[in-house]
Amino acid sequence: MCVCTRAPQKDDANYRLHFRMINEQQVNDICIDFFYKPHTITLLTVTVLSLMYFVFTRDDEHSDNNLRVGLLVVVSFFLVISVLAFPNGPFTRPHPAIWRVVFGLSVLYFLFLVFLLFLNWDQVKILMYWLDPNLRYATREADVMEYAVNCTVITWERIVSHFDIFAFGHFAGWAMKALLIRSYGLCWTISITWEFTELFFMHLLPNFAECWWDQVILDILLCNGVGIWLGMTVCRSLEMRTYRWASIKEIHTTTGKIKRAVLQFTPASWTYVRWFDPKSSFQRLAGIYLFMILWQLTELNTFFLKHIFVFQASHPLSWCRILLVGVITAPTVRQYYAYLTDTQCKRVGTQCWVFGLVGFRTGVDLISPGLLQCTTDGFTGIHNQTPPDDPKCGSTPHF
Repeated sequence: MCVCTRAPQKDDANYRLHFRMINEQQVNDICIDFFYKPHTITLLTVTVLSLMYFVFTRDDEHSDNNLRVGLLVVVSFFLVISVLAFPNGPFTRPHPAIWRVVFGLSVLYFLFLVFLLFLNWDQVKILMYWLDPNLRYATREADVMEYAVNCTVITWERIVSHFDIFAFGHFAGWAMKALLIRSYGLCWTISITWEFTELFFMHLLPNFAECWWDQVILDILLCNGVGIWLGMTVCRSLEMRTYRWASIKEIHTTTGKIKRAVLQFTPASWTYVRWFDPKSSFQRLAGIYLFMILWQLTELNTFFLKHIFVFQASHPLSWCRILLVGVITAPTVRQYYAYLTDTQCKRVGTQCWVFGLVGFRTGVDLISPGLLQCTTDGFTGIHNQTPPDDPKCGSTPHF
């Protein structure tokens, strides 16, 4: 019997190295050894003591409170395991453990979405009311506000009134998106196509209805445009910097040590990004189009979720999800870019893989024929369960 073994090739080592750079980035400039040494026994001791505390201090008369605390403890212990077992991802600042927690949160978020897939409308509402009883009385912005009214009346006071918290959200959001994408072409393409997305879904989401001057001038040119310019300006500044990190032990002044500690929350290096290339293959071009579609789908899910489940943008369910998705997106974009442009990287990063599952799962709610039923006035709900308190909805499937 002949056993054939394949000798390790140099290309295999290169592939593993390139994948490790985006999935398990190592820290090269360790300043304080204490924060980077393993403390598994200490962590195990603290975990066991914490578990014993919650076991012996619970009150059986308050079962609802025990359930809430139990869920929080489960999430906390899962995040502890995430710190021990999950990969660092492509970033190491301010500390790899933070990005392991981010990956753990993304896994928990996906598992929660899978769990919701097996609930009907009434069960989802019961879960929401258990999390926040005030949601029983929640209303949509579209129920208390009017959109695209008297568009021919253009006054200075009316224009100024549109610069509210949502306008600041447009500006800050696009500044952050520019920092993540780092391409004028992609940012402007996504910004403009998003306005077409709003027009396409305007009959389902009333808050997508906007006057032409609000959509073109205030949104695209001012809020989005200035945000993109600011984000790209910061990118260019970071690209031109020389990154030479000194250990905090080598700094002898108190001011210098404080400055070095603050700089720990800045990037250790900055990668020049070039999505488009004259010699780009069809696969790379298709990957860029897929990236833009998934980006639009992720943003669209935000508006559909708060409209279907009836909570406003100011509710923690809305802005906490936006913050979570924003943090998850940072390593996802870096891993996807490396997979798309680096010929030596043959595998997609784990954070990008999980984010793809999250995007697909939330996108199911928008494309499933039996999941959403709606008319031009609104939604009836999910899983063919009609909410009794929404008289505007019919029963004709649109998706």
